[in-house]
Amino acid sequence: MVGSRRTTPEFPLSLPDLVRLALLVFAAVTFVVLGDTAGKVLTAGGVEPIFVAASRFAIGAFLLLPVSGLRLKELRALRDWRVVVRGAAIAGGILCILTALKTEPIANVFGAFFIGPVISYVLAILVLGERPSFGRSALLGIGVIGVILVVKPGFGASAGIFFALLAGVSYGIYLATTRSLAGRYRPRLLLMSQLLIGSVLLVPLAGAAVIPALTPVTLWLLLASAAGSALGNYLLVLANRRGEASLIAPLVYTQLLSATAVGVWVFGDWPDLWALVGLTLILVSGLGALVLSRR
Repeated sequence: MVGSRRTTPEFPLSLPDLVRLALLVFAAVTFVVLGDTAGKVLTAGGVEPIFVAASRFAIGAFLLLPVSGLRLKELRALRDWRVVVRGAAIAGGILCILTALKTEPIANVFGAFFIGPVISYVLAILVLGERPSFGRSALLGIGVIGVILVVKPGFGASAGIFFALLAGVSYGIYLATTRSLAGRYRPRLLLMSQLLIGSVLLVPLAGAAVIPALTPVTLWLLLASAAGSALGNYLLVLANRRGEASLIAPLVYTQLLSATAVGVWVFGDWPDLWALVGLTLILVSGLGALVLSRR
């Protein structure tokens, strides 16, 4: 809760629980990467980012509403300002990252985007009252260095990287508010709230965009974009119920591994030597956080 101060730096998770948490976070961020990859293919083909973003939220809400178990009295959660900020943050973040992916390589975009876990980490300390150890803070710094090594060509003044940074700031706010709400509301309720809020914010804006020809390929890509994002964020909510935000933050860096692998597989973007060094540092950051929590 905002304003509370906790003094326990780590959760007493067993080693199997820590491994399961790491796998859960990796699965979550990988699904997000797959959804964004579908979005990049769409925007590279001429579909406007606002249309892709709005359809992602609208399709996700349409598909998940029947199985969400949402009750009318639960709509009162939309009066919680943190729920609204969380929904607006993920909506703005997705719009920005899709805008960035239209012109920038996927690895560079996700590298700039990884200012997000740093924002989340700082908010977890200043707002949520978490007290991570010095070792965990150092490991997060190692992850940041790794990200810089991976995306060194992408930190120019291009508009695409600027939007990727904005997406990262939005995502950091989303991670922190998810952590603050994870124990208060059901995971499916939190997922539905962000889908509904995102739809309300983005669908009217998409009305001014040029509607693409809805070919079978376009429809499948829109569906994949929505499904990957929704499933990834749902798993991330589950992860935040099991670990502190300051532990989740380094693990989220494994998203760059997924982004690099997809970049090679789909777009043929092979990492160079410095990028491989950076990926190694990112792995050290995430695995080291698990070891510290175990100790």
